[in-house]
Amino acid sequence: MWSRRAWLASGSALAGGLLAAGAFGQVLPDEPRQRARLVLAVEDRRAFCYLPLTVAERLGHFSAQGLDIQWREMADPGQASQLVLSGAAQVMSVPFSAAIALNARGHRVQSIVVQGRAPQLVLGVSVRTLGHFRDWRDLRGKRIAIPAVGSGPHRMTRLLLARAGVHTAQEVQFVALPDHGEAARAFRAGQVDALCHTDPLMTQLEQEGVLRVVADTRTRRGSDEVFGGPLPAGCLCVTEDFARTHPGVCQALADAMVLALKWLQTAGPSDVIKVVPESYFRGDRALYLAAFARAREAWTPDGLMPERGPLVAARLQAQFDDSGLLQRVPLDRTYTNEFARRAKQRFRA
Repeated sequence: MWSRRAWLASGSALAGGLLAAGAFGQVLPDEPRQRARLVLAVEDRRAFCYLPLTVAERLGHFSAQGLDIQWREMADPGQASQLVLSGAAQVMSVPFSAAIALNARGHRVQSIVVQGRAPQLVLGVSVRTLGHFRDWRDLRGKRIAIPAVGSGPHRMTRLLLARAGVHTAQEVQFVALPDHGEAARAFRAGQVDALCHTDPLMTQLEQEGVLRVVADTRTRRGSDEVFGGPLPAGCLCVTEDFARTHPGVCQALADAMVLALKWLQTAGPSDVIKVVPESYFRGDRALYLAAFARAREAWTPDGLMPERGPLVAARLQAQFDDSGLLQRVPLDRTYTNEFARRAKQRFRA
């Protein structure tokens, strides 16, 4: 999840001491690929929305496509963006909303592969303190836990409450709890009445019987109900200039990611256990597998930008950040399906 304030404040100084990876070979998609060394910035590789990255690495798809990836894990998408803007990284894995925000500031970046067509955010209420919940107005006067102010869960909750006429600034209290363990303890103890977060936390609390899900964007239908259409989530982004001057490298990235996305559509529990690093399970394989099964529909099967996805994302962003954003940002330049479409055809994804 990303905070607009955080990435605006992060500044280019963050990347000043980092060096960009080595030279790239400019290769056309139909030519033999030279080995390319890339720095890829991402906020949290263990997050479900970025799992295709790990799958592509662990199955050897990046290497097979001639890519040598160096990973840079950052605190938030804003810091990942700064690495790319400074030239210290060539690729970033961030929410598509970050790409729109950067374009609004005049930075020409675009998504070349979409990892998620739904953001995998879940809003649940306490069975103990909100067993009577019927609609969003029942959250008046309650405490709602979110990962951070300005994050995706925060925005989703504000959107749902605003539709019901609930003024979030005066009528509810948001509590920032970014750590899954801390959020779970606070919820179980009744210190918060509702929680909007990501998996595997939400699946865990639901399985314990202490949380009732009232909004679920782990599915396409749930995303449509909350946002009015598909909301593109994690994606691989590069600068427009990089996509133009290094099409072979972008094609290699797309090929590796589309293969990973195709694998995710049919992977069974034993496949997941073999491929996903043990640390991702956080000590509970069964919980991770249950959350994985619920997340499967949220990943794109082929890396393509969903139709209407950019407009849905931009409208949501304009509602909270900048009412003039839709007029300033050429949405057709915030993404390209060129590379993912070729990969889809090549691998029959």
